[in-house]
Amino acid sequence: MTGMPWIALPLGTLTGLVMGALGGGGAILTIPVLIYVLGQLPHEATTSSLVIVGLSALAATVGHLRAGRVRVADAAILAVVGSLGTYAGSAASAAVDQRVLLVLLASLLAVVAALMLRPSPPGIGSENAVPTTGGASHWLRMSALAIGLGALTGFFGVGGGFAIVPALTLVLGYPMTTAVGTSLLVITLNSATAFVSRLGQGVQLDGPLLVTFTAGAILGSVIGGYAGRRTSPALLKRGFAALLFVVAAYMLVSAVLGR
Repeated sequence: MTGMPWIALPLGTLTGLVMGALGGGGAILTIPVLIYVLGQLPHEATTSSLVIVGLSALAATVGHLRAGRVRVADAAILAVVGSLGTYAGSAASAAVDQRVLLVLLASLLAVVAALMLRPSPPGIGSENAVPTTGGASHWLRMSALAIGLGALTGFFGVGGGFAIVPALTLVLGYPMTTAVGTSLLVITLNSATAFVSRLGQGVQLDGPLLVTFTAGAILGSVIGGYAGRRTSPALLKRGFAALLFVVAAYMLVSAVLGR
């Protein structure tokens, strides 16, 4: 990265666009870019990703909050309960070989891409959907979802948005726009928790790269949020899924060849 910090700005903008439009997925692109384009080691990249994704998600959340598309109480519960999984995931990540971490992350990308190509059941995610509230069953599902998402955030350095939005629509019955807004707040909180849990692991971060990439990601997330509300969600999902398949294939080949 030394000598060419400018390239982090457009790369960050690209990942921010994805996050703003889809309510997640920024880290899924951020980590491969940091590793394969900007030359960071996997553990350094996953930690940098938490800062970049957390701040850009925060910027995108503001507009959704103003429009009333964020369920703040649910997001807080998902983040607080999820912190249990986040700390466990961070500890496990530090003990995993870097090549193994890349293979696992590439596999995760491929699974996410496949899930995004599946058609949603009729009525799921529509603006007429009625979220589930109250009851032991609701809170049990919320807790299980929170811990699983927290573990993903801690282990892979991802915000979990690619899983939060489908979970909120399929499991908790959120309308898609509310799921996207709530997801961004959960990503912000989860990323902050995961970053704090990694502070004692001795990872060195590249300050200029981090600032430049984050600035681009924040800009992209704001633009993406605006564009996402005016673009077909199905088209966005198909395009993103195709991109994930390509990135996953490249990461698997690179890991196997030892690059």
